[in-house]
Amino acid sequence: MMVPVLLAWGIYTMTSPTAPSNTTEPATGMGKDYILPSVLVIFLLLMIIVLLAVYFLRFRNQGKAVVTTVDKKIPNGILEEQDHIKVHGGCAGLLSTSSSQEQQTVVLLPRSPSVSKKYLPIPVDSLEEEYRIRSADDGKFFREEFNSLPSGNSQGSCEEANKEDNKEKNRYPNILPYDHSRVVLSQVDGNSCSDYINASYIDGYKEKNKFIAAQGPKQETVADFWRMIWEQKSATIVMLTNLKERKEDKCYQYWPDQGCWTYGNIRVSVEDFTVLVDYTIRKFCVQYSSDGSKAPRLVTQLHFTSWPDFGVPFTPIGMLKFLKKVKTVNPSFVGPIVVHCSAGVGRTGTFIVIDAMIDMMHAEQRVDVFGFVSRIREQRSQLVQTDMQYSFIYQALLEYYLYGDTELDVSSLEGHLQKLHNTTAPSDRIGLEEEFKKLTNVRIMKENMRTGNLPANMKKNRVLQIIPYDFNRVILSMKRGQEFTDYINASFIDGYRQKDYFIATQGPIAHTVDDFWRMVWEWKSHSIVMLTELQEREQDKCFQYWPPEGSVTYSDYTVEIKGETLVDTFSVRDFVLTYKPDNQTRLVRHFHFHGWPEIGIPAEGKGMIDIIAAVQKQQQQSGNHPIIVHCSAGAGRTGTFIALSNILERVKAEGLLDVFQTVKSLRMQRPHMVQTMEQYDFCYRVVQDFVDIFSDYANFK
Repeated sequence: MMVPVLLAWGIYTMTSPTAPSNTTEPATGMGKDYILPSVLVIFLLLMIIVLLAVYFLRFRNQGKAVVTTVDKKIPNGILEEQDHIKVHGGCAGLLSTSSSQEQQTVVLLPRSPSVSKKYLPIPVDSLEEEYRIRSADDGKFFREEFNSLPSGNSQGSCEEANKEDNKEKNRYPNILPYDHSRVVLSQVDGNSCSDYINASYIDGYKEKNKFIAAQGPKQETVADFWRMIWEQKSATIVMLTNLKERKEDKCYQYWPDQGCWTYGNIRVSVEDFTVLVDYTIRKFCVQYSSDGSKAPRLVTQLHFTSWPDFGVPFTPIGMLKFLKKVKTVNPSFVGPIVVHCSAGVGRTGTFIVIDAMIDMMHAEQRVDVFGFVSRIREQRSQLVQTDMQYSFIYQALLEYYLYGDTELDVSSLEGHLQKLHNTTAPSDRIGLEEEFKKLTNVRIMKENMRTGNLPANMKKNRVLQIIPYDFNRVILSMKRGQEFTDYINASFIDGYRQKDYFIATQGPIAHTVDDFWRMVWEWKSHSIVMLTELQEREQDKCFQYWPPEGSVTYSDYTVEIKGETLVDTFSVRDFVLTYKPDNQTRLVRHFHFHGWPEIGIPAEGKGMIDIIAAVQKQQQQSGNHPIIVHCSAGAGRTGTFIALSNILERVKAEGLLDVFQTVKSLRMQRPHMVQTMEQYDFCYRVVQDFVDIFSDYANFK
């Protein structure tokens, strides 16, 4: 007979001695033949069970220090605040054993076994080369440097955070403040645990406790959060997460949308808010409601909304503008700046390090990212959470070093223009040509133009060098059964207040007119700006995509002209666009700017100011859907118009301008935007014309 034996490495059979088939074995003889194999089988099974039990217990204990979500790679990098991290003890490794085991946990990256390697400060003039070295081989040396960081304070305890009454106050049970650096609140009604909040003091470059790094408030901790703001005399809150990301709650909304609300003993009312493309500014009046003798305070929240769900921002330009705004807004002689994301370690740490290293750059002409991150991790573990965030810090510092602060107040514009155009002292000036040449550092990312370079799409491009990037191209609905019909040579471009506010596109070709009107319809555009003539210097620059009179049909769309008016330097045409399958109609206004030659610039800036104002008025009346802007190729004149729209909008709102960074940002969204130095200079001149026209500052602020 065959007795199966299950071993760790497979199933084996043991063959017992058998009698000839024609004989009968007495019952008493069976025991002699089978005792030894049976004992062996039982012994082996018991050994396997014991070994499996020991292995299981050891694995379970180790598992307590490892977060086991799947390591998910994505096109834009690694999951933000959800990257695999093997936790090395300390407060970041402590998991709750009660109901909080069901809570989200912050997953951290696996570390190299050795953390003994040190990295020296980098002189600023070596920063570009050091960034290039670390970025090579898919950022291998950035990962090595990041993995050499200490994860936290090996001696730090988190006893207060782990008290039973405080566990539910933690958003993530493995991100806890150290006892020695935690923010201690006043006790309420003698409750010893009421002084706890998941927040830690963090030093700046030289300033002790310049920041408070906090988790995003939970619903049950909002009152504690505002109590901390009041008790710490903080006047500025920096918020680096959105309330929800990837359908996950990241932070509870701890402020009222309008009016006022009371959180515990703190009354918060909204005074003002401003929505910009990268961040929103909210101003609150905060008052201690239990004691009317205490004067109310102004608290400003700066909410950075452009950190993507995955990875890090595509460019550090927005973050650097945001950081400057924080520095400008925060008053002197107030309490710490409160910085929070969701867990209060990843984006929070990244922001704090960029701030400190820019201060160090000014003071010492060098940066020490490794040393500073190591130091502040003594105050809160896991600050700067991923190698992507770590390399983003270097990217931001390099951006700041190479280009500096190019922002101007309108009052200094005239003097700046004189310097740019002064040719008498070329040795010590930053002339217009030098400033424009810096824009050539913006690399054209040909590897991100795959869709536009597909053979089926190449014939849809007017100029082969100007093709939209895949990451922000305008996508049309695919026609049934027809491949590649989702492509048009058009890019979404950010406005001053709104993402994807413009669509920069080429002038339609005869065989792309259907796609052009399909884009107008599908993206609900009510405004088209045309900056070229149909023919220039006897060359076709744009196909006439509207009827001279009456109506014309392109595939599923009928365009009917309702009226045409000439206003100084531009024509205004009103179209009725009809989508025939549903018989739905929409009004579209067409602004056609005249007098902009293919080579050169308009004779004066007033016409450009007028057309921008007319388009903005149309947008206010029709809703802020994307404005379609085109010249011939959709880059030079198109980029100049969009740049001026954004610059003038900022001048009106803030009295500030940054021509260089505005154009640089556009070039990162579409190749060759603002194509010539003459067009770049025209941006400055139009702003000066605008300031001269509205010389009373109050008129445009």
